[in-house]
Amino acid sequence: MNRYERWNVLLEMVAEAGQLDVVETAEKLDVSTATIRRDFDELAAQQLLTRTRGGAIAHSVSYDLPLRYKVAQHAPEKQRIGSAAAALVPEGSTVGLNGGTTTTEVARALATRDLGGDQRGPALTVVTNALNIAHELVVRPHLHVVTTGGSARAQSYELVGPVATGMLERIALDVAVLGVDALDVDHGASAHNEGEAAINQLMAAKARQVIIVADGSKLGKRAFSRICPLAQIDVLVTDSTAPADLTARFAESGVRIVQV
Repeated sequence: MNRYERWNVLLEMVAEAGQLDVVETAEKLDVSTATIRRDFDELAAQQLLTRTRGGAIAHSVSYDLPLRYKVAQHAPEKQRIGSAAAALVPEGSTVGLNGGTTTTEVARALATRDLGGDQRGPALTVVTNALNIAHELVVRPHLHVVTTGGSARAQSYELVGPVATGMLERIALDVAVLGVDALDVDHGASAHNEGEAAINQLMAAKARQVIIVADGSKLGKRAFSRICPLAQIDVLVTDSTAPADLTARFAESGVRIVQV
């Protein structure tokens, strides 16, 4: 199995057992103890388990979430994208975040960023339709977390439907940071699910600035339901795997490119 499959197995094991030992786990998965130590360190860095001397224990936050949020392919790239996008969000602003593995990394970067915040109020207001993001951020005293409401999709942990759209129609956002399934020069940003795309479309429409976060594998592709045209996108934060010809075409269309 590749490392992403192994990580998912490890998370299922620690969720069931509560704790794992490096040596015993290495024997069960028929890999070296060095590999398991690296796996535990990577998962701990993503706040998906807690590292202990000689092993790991279950983290309280993550085990009721769908697997797509536990371990994402291109995880290091998405962490870099998340940090870069979070740095673009001004202190004191209202930011919209949709669901997805990359925007989850944006949320985690915002949670650990030194935003200040004092008795005058929160340093940042986060509006999200993603239950996992709200779950992680609600305990941060410098953040004011607002959820859209709506019907939860088990596949993505996102709230969709008329309740969610009704709420978004009544608010204003300074910034919308959106993860997408595809980004194409002609078709713009798009998602596989039309319900999620409708929420994303509203977030983009309500924001002064739209930031798309997408690793290189999402670029030059189209998905079923359109979110917004390229003209509506201000910034694309992507990684070093993004093809140069594609990023050049996005830039020619007026999109600022941040590549990490």
